[in-house]
Amino acid sequence: MSELSSLIGKQLKLIRKVKGLTQQQVADCIANENDKEGFNKSRVSKIESGKENITLSTLELMMNALNVTPFELFNFQKYQNSSDYESKKLMIEAHRWLLMERPINEVKYIVNTTNDFISTIEQKYSNNNEQ
Repeated sequence: MSELSSLIGKQLKLIRKVKGLTQQQVADCIANENDKEGFNKSRVSKIESGKENITLSTLELMMNALNVTPFELFNFQKYQNSSDYESKKLMIEAHRWLLMERPINEVKYIVNTTNDFISTIEQKYSNNNEQ
C-alpha cells in the first residue's frame, strides 16, 4: 500500500492505544453505531498496518470511533509521546477548572500572558535555528 496509508494506519493505531481501546472495541463501535456488520478486528488491523486502502468514509468511521477530529488525526507529533500528551492533558484540564472560577478579566490576563510566553519561546527557538 501507499506510504500515506501506512502513515495514517500507524497514527490510527497510536491514537487507539492512547485511548486505551482494543481493535475489537473499535470494530464493535463502528459496527454497532453504523450498522456495519462486516467491520471486524481483522479489518481494523489491516487499516492500522496500512494493508488496506480505505475510503474517506471508512476513515471517517474510524475517526468517529476514536473520537478524533481531522486535525488531531493529521497532527503526527501529538501522539508520538503519549505519556507526555496525557500529562499535558491532565494539567490543562486542571487549569481549565481553575480558570472557570476566575473573573473574565483575570482569564484574559492569563491567556495574554501565556500567548506572550509562547511567542517568546518560539522566537528564541527560531533565532537558534537561524544561527
